[in-house]
Amino acid sequence: MAAQEIKVPDIGDFDSVEVIEVLVSEGDTVEQEQPLITLESDKATLEVPSTAAGKITELKVKEGSTVSEGDVIALVEAAEDDGDSDGDEPESDDSDDAQAEQKADESDEQPSDDQAEGDASGGGETVEVKVPDIGDFDSVEVIEVLVAEGDTVEKEQPLITLESDKATLEVPSSAAGTISELKVKEGSTVSEGDVIALVQSSGGGQSSGGRSQKKSGGDQQSASQSQAPSGSDKAAKKDDDKDSEEPSKSRSGTASKDDKPLDRSAQAASGGDPSKLKSVDEERFGKAHASPSVRKYARELGADLGKVQGSGHKGRITFEDVQSYVKGALDQVQSGKGAGTAAPAGGGGGVPAQPDIDFSQFGEVEITELPRIRKISAKAVHKNWLLIPHVTQFDTADITEMEQFRQANKEKAKADGVKLTPLAFLLKAAAAALKQFPDLNSSLTADGESLVHKKYVNIAVAVDTPGGLLMPVIKDVDKKGIYEIARDLDDVSSRARDGKIKGDDMKGACFSISSLGGVGGTAFTPIVNSPEVGILGVSKHSWQPVWNGSEFEPRLILPLSFSYDHRVIDGAKAARITGFISEKLSDLRTLLL
Repeated sequence: MAAQEIKVPDIGDFDSVEVIEVLVSEGDTVEQEQPLITLESDKATLEVPSTAAGKITELKVKEGSTVSEGDVIALVEAAEDDGDSDGDEPESDDSDDAQAEQKADESDEQPSDDQAEGDASGGGETVEVKVPDIGDFDSVEVIEVLVAEGDTVEKEQPLITLESDKATLEVPSSAAGTISELKVKEGSTVSEGDVIALVQSSGGGQSSGGRSQKKSGGDQQSASQSQAPSGSDKAAKKDDDKDSEEPSKSRSGTASKDDKPLDRSAQAASGGDPSKLKSVDEERFGKAHASPSVRKYARELGADLGKVQGSGHKGRITFEDVQSYVKGALDQVQSGKGAGTAAPAGGGGGVPAQPDIDFSQFGEVEITELPRIRKISAKAVHKNWLLIPHVTQFDTADITEMEQFRQANKEKAKADGVKLTPLAFLLKAAAAALKQFPDLNSSLTADGESLVHKKYVNIAVAVDTPGGLLMPVIKDVDKKGIYEIARDLDDVSSRARDGKIKGDDMKGACFSISSLGGVGGTAFTPIVNSPEVGILGVSKHSWQPVWNGSEFEPRLILPLSFSYDHRVIDGAKAARITGFISEKLSDLRTLLL
């Protein structure tokens, strides 16, 4: 058969794209869809696969060449030219007469029917492949059957994939040979010890002495197939074989005949440099839906399979998925965007992962799971801390007159059904600051190049609930009076503590206030809630002596801690903002100006 031309397929609008890597050499044997070259434009990197299986007879490109759609990159002599059984043993298949003459010349011994059947099967035995020890799981569902009856399999080649509510795992063959019978199908449930297949072992072909030489050309080909997978076998188990072959192809350019999927124990023993896996969650890694070869490749690269999105059948993680994940992680690190996806325990954004320490070695311990709200807020807080360059401005406000006014009107407000708290006045003062300083009421665009200035004033308030901290939002604070603000504050706080808060009540904030006045402390550093650019922290007020020009007098002083995004607000402006809020709280009449 004539050599086939492998051409550059449709690669979009790109033209004259550079070849940055040639993955094969002349004389290499390749599989269909095996990558041959890697192209790189100014926007993307892509591989060009072979459209046929066979031997590379000529390469038309080299590293540094430029190609366009339709250009020939290689000539491939189809595999059928070498793999046909007639070509392998021409003498034995000339005619029936030639076969008869060959048998007469070789021996006058006539084997029995049983002996002939034994020769045809390679002289092996039937092996029951059973479900191994799979831990505490019972009646686990078979979600995928990776082989078919008649397929030739290698020892340790995955036969089926099981999935429990906690993990996905593959069951490998305990012997090499031919699948004579499958005992399960997709949707079946199995437990430890159940027989999943019968395998006709291929171990006896060489021990049959002279009888092995009496085989026809077709029999000899069958014997050779028991030692190496045929093209049809590879197609039948294409998911796992493709995964197991592709890593070696991309690194060496040639598919090794000895490439085999590895089982989990082999991976644990030789899965690459352990130092590369310090940031990998081993439990999550083990539950990932991936073949053993992909797991091995991921370990070599230090990639956490638990974070990789699978694109294969039923979400299976492929070799390409691991490559894409690693490329994406590198891009995040190099562009400084890794912080946006960092996990609470560390890792990502240049932050080392939190070590997994066995604290029970030091004494008795108890493990309690974080509440759902705490888990969610922990991720958000960690992301915000890494994403935003925080600075905190500390200040104080003299709220002596404000507190006197509040106490004087407290009972009257109560009669009107209003709970008049200092926080209502803080909200009003903060709203005035957002109006006075437009940058405080803004958000950075995603590219960090512009500010989005908001014409509305919505302020979130931290509420301590049994499940964790919630941030309900008071809407249009600048348009409301103290009583109306107090009513809204009491309403959202009560619903938050009772677990009746709605999603819409937590959205649209321009600014946040976190008050520890009822708890204590003199100062703290609140964390800005992205995409906001500031948050006001309030500590417990106290009576302090203040010099009035002629003597010390007791004044009620409220500590303020204003954290801000330094990309938007500088130190001088921050000082002006806290000074403005302090002035409004010290003299409520200024709120009317």
